[in-house]
Amino acid sequence: MSILKRGLKGAPVKRLQEKLGITADGDFGPGTERAVREFQSANGLAVDGIAGPDTFSAMGLHELVLLRKGSRGAAVKRLQKGLGIGADGIFGSGTEAAVKEFQAANGIDADGLAGPQTLAMLDSFEEMTPAVAEAAEVQPDEEHFDSEPLPELKGTDVVTGSVIPVPEKKSVWGKVKGWFS
Repeated sequence: MSILKRGLKGAPVKRLQEKLGITADGDFGPGTERAVREFQSANGLAVDGIAGPDTFSAMGLHELVLLRKGSRGAAVKRLQKGLGIGADGIFGSGTEAAVKEFQAANGIDADGLAGPQTLAMLDSFEEMTPAVAEAAEVQPDEEHFDSEPLPELKGTDVVTGSVIPVPEKKSVWGKVKGWFS
């Protein structure tokens, strides 16, 4: 799932920390988890200390929203409605196939992952503008994260492993996308 939780490192974590107003070192540790829990509690979200699409949206960090197979919730339901398919809020194989088909038809890399670029092309995500998609690109002060080893997600567990290289124009989720390829 496209989430940020304890143990992860990288540009998305740094952006989350900046938005939370805490030390932005790009390392999701106990302080970041506590700050996420506090934000979730104060904003009527499920309090789990894990930042996902609903938390990112509530924070205005739309460039960090990345929906993929296994994702669930209101954002997935909006994606499904935008694609014109059954909207049950569960990103399964059918949703993945519809995303790939939509991406191919719109000249986007058909990877089945619905990030800002894909979501910006759907009417169901008004907040996803071309500017948000552009904001998802790695900024100069975030480039050093490319050289750091990052954990790999398998289910809900964090494990270490190799990462597939990302193209020259990098998304803050570039390495995350590589984990699922």
